[in-house]
Amino acid sequence: MVQINCTFQAKNDLKDIADYISKDSKRYAKLQVDRIKQKTQVLKSHQYSGKKVVEIDRKTLGN
Repeated sequence: MVQINCTFQAKNDLKDIADYISKDSKRYAKLQVDRIKQKTQVLKSHQYSGKKVVEIDRKTLGN
């Protein structure tokens, strides 16, 4: 299990996303923020999910 730390910038970005979407629909803004948060929770139990960034050739990044 990994620990996920949400940076100040990430929190601000998430708020900006919600603010932008809420101009049309507060309901869909909340749904989108919830979806993003759920995706980050997946990383806790599936830390190697996703694709490897081939531009970064560092052995410490995993598989």
